[in-house]
Amino acid sequence: MTELRTLTPHAAIPSEQATRDGRQRRLLRTFLPEMVQLERLLAEAPRTVTTDVVERISVAELSLPIYRVDLGSERPDAPAILLVGGVHGLERIGSQVVMAWLASVLARLRWDERFRQLLQTVRLTILPILNPGGMFLNQRSNPNGVDLMRNAPIVAQERSAFMLGGQRISSKLPWYIGDPEQGMEPENRALEAVISKLIPGRPFSVALDCHSGFGWKDQIWFPYAYRRRPMRRIASVMALKLIWEQTYPNHDYRFEPQSRHYLTHGDLWDYFYKQVNRNSAGVFLPLTLEMGSWRWIRKRPRQLLRLDGFFNPLVPHRHKRVLRSHLTWMDFLLSAAASHESWLPAREEESMLREAAIMHWYRDSQ
Repeated sequence: MTELRTLTPHAAIPSEQATRDGRQRRLLRTFLPEMVQLERLLAEAPRTVTTDVVERISVAELSLPIYRVDLGSERPDAPAILLVGGVHGLERIGSQVVMAWLASVLARLRWDERFRQLLQTVRLTILPILNPGGMFLNQRSNPNGVDLMRNAPIVAQERSAFMLGGQRISSKLPWYIGDPEQGMEPENRALEAVISKLIPGRPFSVALDCHSGFGWKDQIWFPYAYRRRPMRRIASVMALKLIWEQTYPNHDYRFEPQSRHYLTHGDLWDYFYKQVNRNSAGVFLPLTLEMGSWRWIRKRPRQLLRLDGFFNPLVPHRHKRVLRSHLTWMDFLLSAAASHESWLPAREEESMLREAAIMHWYRDSQ
């Protein structure tokens, strides 16, 4: 396992360096406690869990790591599940939800024999904090001012939402695209490297990217964001939705393509979906969990006086409720990936499910 310490231990360095090192640790505890929590969690993980640093981001004299956590099957043809959090630095709850599930997984590895057997059939990869620089600075974008979810080299086919769909005016304004034609930002390149090695060649893989956003309900979004026509694997999305609703009929998620809300330039998961499915015979389904933050604000309107209050539950009991409320969904995705052969549509079912999906989600846009 990669050394988890972001900074050098005090006992092995001169006092001046130790003073600087201590100051940097205090900065982390104050402005990026999620990183401290993650490193503690990984330091106590079982030996079957491997950890790597896929990139380092420099900000405020710190070198912040982007950690990758792997466990489960080593077989290259095993189904895979990828979890990502912290793409937007302001949306800390995304990383916190991912880490809450990771903590549950690590705890179960110590005593749950059936869970260990399940993990022998599926590959699990987690990037809990993709944008540590933005989270440290308490801003949506990365330290370069680029919105990572608008930074892929893909352009909306129709008029995108003004500003919200991505803008090239200034990095001082939100939703700045950057210059993806010259290369994506380092955080996104790190994610691309993980996906390009993890996903191709597998019969089934699913990604879940955890965000918070304005809304009254928790939503599961899937591609596309750059066009209103259905994705090629839409039948598989419908099949996944159906087995989820059959298993948990009282759930509170709304499944929708992002394009039902607005179109954007540079959507990461549109880009990765097209890249993977263009060169792979397997099925890759990228999903985004959008936790509805309006519910938290409605119950505590003074959250509007704080920037982080727009995107995160600030009351302790609501925060705990959010952390536990998505564990079932993530457990379900793990089991669905491991048992994909039981529910992915066969050729004779695919046409029927595709028609059902188009009628359900795209009837008004056809």
